[in-house]
Amino acid sequence: MDYGECLNALGELTRFGINLGLERIRSLLASLDNPQDSLPVVHIGGTNGKGSTTAMLSAVLKQAGYRVGTFTSPHLVSYTERMAINGEPVSPEEFAGLFETVSVFFREVQKETGENPTEFEVLTAMAFLYFWRSRADIVLLEVGLGGDIDSTNVVKSPLVSVITNVSLDHTDYLGQTVEQIAEKKGGIIKERRPVVTACDDARALAVLRRQARDREAPLFEVYQQMRWRLIAENVEGQHFCLESGQNQFPNLFIPLQGEHQLVNAATALLALEVLDGLGWRVTKEAIKEGLSVVNWPGRLEIVRKDPLVALDGAHNPAGMEAIARWLGKNRPPAGKVILVIGMLADKDRQKAAACLDNLVDKVVVTRPPSDRAGDWTEMASHFRQEAGRIRIIESLPEAVGSALEQAAPGDLVLVTGSLYVVGEARRLFIDG
Repeated sequence: MDYGECLNALGELTRFGINLGLERIRSLLASLDNPQDSLPVVHIGGTNGKGSTTAMLSAVLKQAGYRVGTFTSPHLVSYTERMAINGEPVSPEEFAGLFETVSVFFREVQKETGENPTEFEVLTAMAFLYFWRSRADIVLLEVGLGGDIDSTNVVKSPLVSVITNVSLDHTDYLGQTVEQIAEKKGGIIKERRPVVTACDDARALAVLRRQARDREAPLFEVYQQMRWRLIAENVEGQHFCLESGQNQFPNLFIPLQGEHQLVNAATALLALEVLDGLGWRVTKEAIKEGLSVVNWPGRLEIVRKDPLVALDGAHNPAGMEAIARWLGKNRPPAGKVILVIGMLADKDRQKAAACLDNLVDKVVVTRPPSDRAGDWTEMASHFRQEAGRIRIIESLPEAVGSALEQAAPGDLVLVTGSLYVVGEARRLFIDG
């Protein structure tokens, strides 16, 4: 099976949709001799910031000399991005080989559970097998959806669990309140295993504290134990100071935009301090050097400088609020902001528009390249209706082209609303 055939076969699995539960993934992994049980894992969940925190941990641990596996989702351009060793994605050939190995057991899973494995479950099993075969020293495992019955939650005893934050998202699956969502996300907290969180919602935090207490899991809270302050920022990134009870860093740099990334950096550092207590040694120099080269595309990523073009995969109100804070500080002093936005039908388009409406001058609404786009044009109705302000263009390349045509030197073009949108837009800029 080659990579193209593998993608076609994966596409067939999408018809099973999102089907939460652990029975199928446990059956599939048992057929593979449970490679996950031999891997030291850091399990990373939360509503926003999972990927950025994972990228920071990966960069630092690599700098410290470890062979680091990362499993993230979704991807921007290629499925191979989802599983990597030291930042290098699996090759298409090996990806196809992993799928072929795992697919042998689909019928056995169906016979044992009465259901077929989903696409995400298959990718999870492939990742575990890949990291085991590659002899990863440590695996950074990002939760797909929720926590308690997400397929990554087959990990029995992680080195540390990380819950970045909790806010409303995926309410159809996780619950209608932050307390209900926190209950789901807290499912990755394991008996007597440490947990780190940057949750700052009092209601959600109360749930996580109760779960940690019930499971005798030591809880480390970022907002209680870490201090950080922005020093300076530009289109290259941010300089900031960061300190805890154990470490002081008077001047760190990350090549990422947005003050929310400082919270993610504090979360990563606190997780590293917990790991250090477990024998995973990381020097201050590795932390400084690792953060300075961290790479996480599509998250307030600057891909052009005049006019400035930024891409961000925000797709829920909390993500849009983070963009709004960045826009509030980085709005061109004499220029205008042109927004290109496409959001899936199952996202809160109204709240997303409310976050950005007063911060942008022109809006181009486009169709996300996904079968979940629904009535994508409905997004336009949530912005202020002023003559010449809003354009509706289905083709994403044409939508981006329209925004650039309207932009003058000194303006800002922001592309957001979905990682599907950002992935395709990034291909336009990076690949020419």
